[in-house]
Amino acid sequence: MAAVKPLQGLALVLITLSLSLGTFMMALDYSIANVSVPYIAGDLGVSNTDGTWVITCFAAGNAIGLPMTGFLSDRLGAVKTFVIACVLFTFFSWTCGAALNFPMLLMSRFCQGFVAGPMIPLSQSLLMVFYPEAKRKYALAIWAAVVVVGPVLGPILGGYLTFNYVWRWIFYINIPFGIIASVLTWKLVKDRDTMPLDRKIDFIGLALLAVGVTCLQVLVDFGQQYDWFRSDLIRTLAIGSFIGFIFFALWAITGRDPLIDFKLFKNRNFALGTFVTATSFAVIFGNMVVFPLFLEETMNYTAQVAGLAVSTMGILPLVLLPLVAKMMEKVRLKFVVMICFLLFWAVYLFYSFITTQISFSYAAISRLMVGLPVAIYMAPLTAITLAHVSPNQLTAASGVFHFFRIFCGGLGTSLFVTLWERRTVFHRFNLIETLTPFNPLADSALKELHHAGLEGKAGLETLNVMAGQQAAVLAANDVFWTSAWLFLPLIFFAFWFQKRKTTDVALSTAH
Repeated sequence: MAAVKPLQGLALVLITLSLSLGTFMMALDYSIANVSVPYIAGDLGVSNTDGTWVITCFAAGNAIGLPMTGFLSDRLGAVKTFVIACVLFTFFSWTCGAALNFPMLLMSRFCQGFVAGPMIPLSQSLLMVFYPEAKRKYALAIWAAVVVVGPVLGPILGGYLTFNYVWRWIFYINIPFGIIASVLTWKLVKDRDTMPLDRKIDFIGLALLAVGVTCLQVLVDFGQQYDWFRSDLIRTLAIGSFIGFIFFALWAITGRDPLIDFKLFKNRNFALGTFVTATSFAVIFGNMVVFPLFLEETMNYTAQVAGLAVSTMGILPLVLLPLVAKMMEKVRLKFVVMICFLLFWAVYLFYSFITTQISFSYAAISRLMVGLPVAIYMAPLTAITLAHVSPNQLTAASGVFHFFRIFCGGLGTSLFVTLWERRTVFHRFNLIETLTPFNPLADSALKELHHAGLEGKAGLETLNVMAGQQAAVLAANDVFWTSAWLFLPLIFFAFWFQKRKTTDVALSTAH
């Protein structure tokens, strides 16, 4: 996009609102169905396991659509692409809510994820273009807060709507947001769009990427159910994913106009930033899913109460917006990123010692503290990753960057849920082994149950339930402890970011 005159006053406020709404819609839908799967499955007559395809289809479609951002914005114009994506996302949100059967819902969810692909990278780059240079740090901080808070609020809003109304409203709620975002954006900046270029879509690359992404996403989502590589289906998916990604990489390296330009990774900051962001987002998003699941399945919270408990994570990212922008001006970005990862390490490690006596207030405060590093996470990482990307490659680079971030977030969800489930089985087995008359603690517990009127088989069943709950708590602690230590090497990697040549290279240029 050629340099354009920044917006001022009310127009700047309205474009911020419209682009943020588009971003919020997409980020919200990435997690809004997580707590609603049992309700959707029951209403449409499928098992809870089959119901998780609602999440898988959206994640796979989104991962395939994201790398097309550069091509579509060149072909149609950045503003037009964003508006079309918003309109189509709104339409497929309606078809999701109006789904007559499960196959229709899955197809609508895949299409919803696919058309949402360009929304996040384009909302970021358009904000940078339309904001005055002196305020672009604030624009990036606003965008980063929306991107991070959206997935946090997803389970909260999804739980509330599903518990109090019907699951279809988790999709219908997008319709007013989508209409406002589409109309406002088009009215405000349709005359500031990019000039369309004559580019042909890389259909072969798209097909190979679709095979690799879909096979890998299904593999990690259903690996636990089918006992991983002991299953012929899982082995077939692994082979399909490997072949898809290998041939996609070879095609992209040798092609003239590939879907993903691997030459971008010659840029140290972009390669390092993409790796660090993808890895850290996998850990963060995996924990975002595991914690409410733990509260619902182990502590017997309803979906609505579990959502309220984790909602505190979104408070600090909103409150600290001005501080994050100021910090990015005063402190070298790589040090901001290193501090952020150090905070993640400290918070996750501190909260890896929870017990079965965890209260609602303790859960809420723990998520509030996690919100501190979340508040300063995305903006500096995005800025330093794209700092040395040339203006004509910024949109494509942003699409690739967010592709790896969101795709790895989906993988992290599946892997951390699997880790929690497996460690629960491990701890449960070890605990049950100790429930013998020769164990003083077990004997004491049985006597207390006897005094409470639970003896014989009833006492043993109660003790078994208590062991299961304790095992799930120990497994959750294992997840938090593992997450904490995964952030330490990221601190080291962040140290190798190159300093920006100017105060704002990527953000002060038109994309």
